[in-house]
Amino acid sequence: MSPFHSLDALHAACTTLPMPDKEAVSRIRAREAVLTKPAGSLGRLEELVEWFGAWRPLQIDQVDLCIFAGNHGVLAQNVSSWPADVTAAMVANFTQQGAAINQLARVADAHLHIVPISDLTPSADFTLHPALSPEDFLAAVSAGYDAVPTRCDLLALGELGVGNTTAAAALAAALFGQNGAYWAGRGAGLDEAGLARKASAIDRALALHGRNHSPLDLARLYGGWELAALMGATLAARHRRIPVLLDGFVVTAAVAPLALLDPTGLDHTRLAHQSQEQGHRELAERLGLDPLINLQLRLGEGSGAALAIPLVRAALACHNGMARFADASIDDMNERKTTKIKTDD
Repeated sequence: MSPFHSLDALHAACTTLPMPDKEAVSRIRAREAVLTKPAGSLGRLEELVEWFGAWRPLQIDQVDLCIFAGNHGVLAQNVSSWPADVTAAMVANFTQQGAAINQLARVADAHLHIVPISDLTPSADFTLHPALSPEDFLAAVSAGYDAVPTRCDLLALGELGVGNTTAAAALAAALFGQNGAYWAGRGAGLDEAGLARKASAIDRALALHGRNHSPLDLARLYGGWELAALMGATLAARHRRIPVLLDGFVVTAAVAPLALLDPTGLDHTRLAHQSQEQGHRELAERLGLDPLINLQLRLGEGSGAALAIPLVRAALACHNGMARFADASIDDMNERKTTKIKTDD
């Protein structure tokens, strides 16, 4: 079981991290240099190989897609066009294979795990109280930490929870500044009046709790069950050297405290896609995360992370399976150009 019986223990775990294998990256670059293609011609696929190989051998036997679900007390402020019971209904839909993520996980050949946190009991309304008590926060982080399968080679993360874009926007505002209107988006279809209520709820929470707290305390004050679990899962993956694909705005906000606790805290992750939710581009830029794809998604559920899994598979397949110039009896044009430049000099 996870060791997080205190915030001090969690803080220590967030700041005591394994680092990338630089020698493995050097070997990857050496092989890339002699593969039958122009240098750099596979673009970000080449970068994905280096990223993956810095943490794990270049082979994927098992991909796991973990979706954490939770409910939010801030729904009392009328910040969503959907009621809280939709969260449970969608969890049931997931288990019956009826959601988009079920189809995407199947196509990506990923094991799908649906993890309701605290039996979908709502967090507290953070406009009036901290979203989670210290004990509940630690329990949620621990649940996420323990949910990561031991044999996983690549982890994709997603979320489900009516109202969780409000929590994510509030957490982003607490961590990085600006007001509710700056970070609040339309979520699952808010109209103008709903968007104004959402921004107002965030501003009232900021006035109540403030920003002068540690990143972990800010996550507890403004986040919620599934956001805390997402942070725990990402931390577990780092400790086990598992590369992670992050989904959209909510997932990005949930893991942001890890980057503020340690500048390398998200080095084992890649941002799968850029969500249409307002604030995601800004949040990603502040964290130095460059999305792999932009398909104008705003579903959540880990949909963008699932779609990025085949990109990682393709990157490793090219690196592992391509012939070298010497094997294919093809002159290395990269080497020829280098030699010509030296001769001309």
